[in-house]
Amino acid sequence: MSNVTLKKVSNKKELKEFVTFPFKIYQGSKYWVPPLIAEEMTTFNQDKNPVFENAEAQLFLAYKNGEVVGRIAALINWIEINEQQIKRMRFGWMDFIDDLEVSKALLDQAEEIGRENNLDFIEGPLGFSNLDKAGALTFGYDHIGTMATWYNHPYYIEHFGKLGYLEEKEYVESKFKLESLINSRFLKAYNAIVTRYGYKPRNFYKTKEIIPHIDDMFALLDRSFGDLPSYVPISAKERTYLKKKFINFVNPEYIKFVFDKDERLIAFGVALPSFSKALQEINGKLWPLGFLKLLKAKKETETLLLYLIGVDPEYQNKAAHAVVFHEFYQTFKIKGVVNCIRLPELANNTAEQQIWKDSGSEVIKRRKTFKKSL
Repeated sequence: MSNVTLKKVSNKKELKEFVTFPFKIYQGSKYWVPPLIAEEMTTFNQDKNPVFENAEAQLFLAYKNGEVVGRIAALINWIEINEQQIKRMRFGWMDFIDDLEVSKALLDQAEEIGRENNLDFIEGPLGFSNLDKAGALTFGYDHIGTMATWYNHPYYIEHFGKLGYLEEKEYVESKFKLESLINSRFLKAYNAIVTRYGYKPRNFYKTKEIIPHIDDMFALLDRSFGDLPSYVPISAKERTYLKKKFINFVNPEYIKFVFDKDERLIAFGVALPSFSKALQEINGKLWPLGFLKLLKAKKETETLLLYLIGVDPEYQNKAAHAVVFHEFYQTFKIKGVVNCIRLPELANNTAEQQIWKDSGSEVIKRRKTFKKSL
């Protein structure tokens, strides 16, 4: 008989326990980056997060000897299931002590929900959509995490295997020095590319200058990634929510847009300052001084995260991405950026890897999702 009991999160107090459980098992870690507690709470607030218009989440805490020893979010995205015919049960926000009885109880619960909804398979760790975190770390445990990724102990991977989960998707994160781009192709060919295609790059210096273009950016994101089998379109309300969520973390100078000769947005890039050290210092709390530490990190950083790049399919073979990279390089150089980190990219995305082939990138982390038939 199992000594583990599960409890479905049903109130704010339990949600707080769910959100803060990782603070317990990663206490003292040099590499785990705490999330902002208030933001995590909002993520699962059905009155505030519009993702719940087309998705649902059931959160569970695992207890052993009266203590919380694990957590899991069982997620269903109904757009994915009903419109894309991908009958996937998602699981994410999963953390647990090194006890197979605990991890089994958590995954058994998520699997049961999947079967109740006639889904074909379960996969994770995943969030609600492509803009959420994805994948469990399988390599690079001695590199500090980022605000855009999950961290986990190595034993997580062993547990997935023992419980019948198979490796599904692999993502890689890479790091390179800004100076290594000096002789890159896109810098050398920039003038010729802009002249040939009539591209119009645009830089921004104030947040209010970006706002009018945000909806076009999300529409371009859908066009850029719409052909990927795992991509779920973002609703208008979700766009508004994401704008509010990320606007305080984005330096307008680190957003680059490229327009064609008819002033149509055809490429964009978003880079974020590395908030990792600041987030470790404030330990999940914005007040009283956390906000100031994040503001300082936003203005003064030697490391930038290449968060998101989108190119209209019509221009993906016309070097539009090279214009984005050129504009990034010019700004990064002025700002004194030393290191750039490419956030998770699918390992089998050879086109993406080819773009960066002369950047001197080094793979510093690998992460995978794990899948099991239901």
